[in-house]
Amino acid sequence: MTAEQKTLAFVVYPGLTPLDLVGPLQVLSALAQMDPGYRTVVVGATKDTVGTDTPLSVAPSHTFDEVPSPYAVLVPGGTVPTLHAMSDERLLAWLRTAAAGAELVTSVCTGSMILGAAGLLEGKRATTHWMFRDLLTGLGATPVAERWVEDGRVITAAGVSAGIDLALHLVERLAGRQIATNVQFAIEYDPQPPQGGLDWANQPYGDLKPLREHTLKAGLADNPELLDKLLAHT
Repeated sequence: MTAEQKTLAFVVYPGLTPLDLVGPLQVLSALAQMDPGYRTVVVGATKDTVGTDTPLSVAPSHTFDEVPSPYAVLVPGGTVPTLHAMSDERLLAWLRTAAAGAELVTSVCTGSMILGAAGLLEGKRATTHWMFRDLLTGLGATPVAERWVEDGRVITAAGVSAGIDLALHLVERLAGRQIATNVQFAIEYDPQPPQGGLDWANQPYGDLKPLREHTLKAGLADNPELLDKLLAHT
């Protein structure tokens, strides 16, 4: 690391959703390759490999202690393990300290709920995965149904794949539109899903409601006060 480099720190904790992490990491690593003024790191409580919600495991490149003052922070989301992480005081303490001096505090999917648990969404407009978006009210935020939501230096993205969109937005904000376009070409990001775009007027909330209920009950079984706080406004 040189004195001029700005550190973009991606948070790792057990059980996260890999695409929340590696999608934005790939985008912003491409920025770092094009502009040596930036570097990407992956931070965790230790450098030990941690599992995800897929068969893939990941290992941080740095510990929290090694990256106390990043330029930007990104917190990925997930399901039950992410709600467990809302009570991880070591993670929350690092986020509060890092966010105090960071120019950008960002999240993907339910990673915003970890930001909220750290007290970083109070009075902010924010988003998360659509199944959990209404719960942001219990964390002091105003839920917004957008692909990503920018409120000053706090930028939150919707579910999983939205992290790539968020990251490209960050590249444009940091380095300009042409660099962002170059990165988009470099990763060949041109979504053309076989099923077409999502019909948000017919989202399958009923089909997925049991998953939400299981995630909340299992993830916050040891923290009933937080569970009650989240559900109080729904």
